[in-house]
Amino acid sequence: MQLQFADALELGKPRRTSEGYLAVRARSARIGIYQYDGRQVDPDNKYGLRDQRSVNVLRDADTVFDQRAVRSFIGKPITVDHPSQPVTADNWRDHSRGAVMGALRDGDYLAFDLLLMDKAAIVDVEAGKSELSNGYAAELEFGDFSAPDGTKCPVRQARISDGNHVAIVDAGRAGPDCRISDGGNKLFAACDTAAIILSGLDAQETDKMPHTLIIDGLQVPNVSDEAKAAIEKLQNQALDALGKLSTAETQVATLTTDKATLEAKVTTLEKQVADAKLTPAQLRDAAKAYAAVCDKAKALGVTVTDAMDEPAIMKAVVATKIGDAAEGWNDAQVAASFATLTKDVKADGGSKVVQPIGAPAIVGDAANQMQTAWDSSVTDLNAWRTPAAA
Repeated sequence: MQLQFADALELGKPRRTSEGYLAVRARSARIGIYQYDGRQVDPDNKYGLRDQRSVNVLRDADTVFDQRAVRSFIGKPITVDHPSQPVTADNWRDHSRGAVMGALRDGDYLAFDLLLMDKAAIVDVEAGKSELSNGYAAELEFGDFSAPDGTKCPVRQARISDGNHVAIVDAGRAGPDCRISDGGNKLFAACDTAAIILSGLDAQETDKMPHTLIIDGLQVPNVSDEAKAAIEKLQNQALDALGKLSTAETQVATLTTDKATLEAKVTTLEKQVADAKLTPAQLRDAAKAYAAVCDKAKALGVTVTDAMDEPAIMKAVVATKIGDAAEGWNDAQVAASFATLTKDVKADGGSKVVQPIGAPAIVGDAANQMQTAWDSSVTDLNAWRTPAAA
């Protein structure tokens, strides 16, 4: 008979990775007696156990540490509480909050290396939701079994065929020895997050267990404590160097950005200078426009100086004619008002107009003219002396 089970544990002392993940090694199961509700082990009451509130189920070392069973948990997802159905490829995205990275034997206990990657799940664990419960399928045998201490068990787990997930729960089944602890037990130290499948080790062997490290994606087994410490030191130095390199690259990127910004400003200024260069025709038009503004201002009685440009002249005209009402006007408003005020003003161009006075008289030599005039006047004066004709 095969059924789905959920067994509990509690997490050990975790550590945070550089990515913010939570890595932890924790006991997950133990050999011995577990209590299950009768409906869980005998739902059809074939063995008369369905209505019992508590049924002793024996789990011996051969079942707990079976290598096939242990391996079936590696790589499986960590969930928050048990999902209503097994986790599969169809619903993995909905339930997975991390993964089982490795396993080992600690005396009568099976421990897992766990890596939590979901922020909300990590927050839950750090807030106290620290027990775990394994989800798996197992075959049951019914009969008269005895635990090592002589306790009778009508049911025995004969085989765990498929580890499905490990759930973070509020309360589990395996008891107080399977929990996350801040104690000094080496088992609860930060895990290596490497797949370690061991069986047949006693507690003394576990304390001196060789490490398996992953370096550049390659597993390095049977690493001693001293070698592990040396490798970790080198890795930390490499990480520190990478950090300094990253800082330098950031500074280079900043300088490159600043250089690009300055180049853009230079290009913009060069374009503005190029645009400011006027052709001779544009210069003539600008001079005519300026002269027209000056003439109109003078025609309205406004004094114009050489220091005034077109906007200043227009503003002086508007201020003279409009007064305080034009206070605070911008250049566009001043220009519009100036155009209106000078619409009918006739400018004289700043010079006097020469008016024609008719065709000039043609005269001879000036001395002859004077003599002729004198002779004529003398003749006129002596006319009375001439006798009148008879």
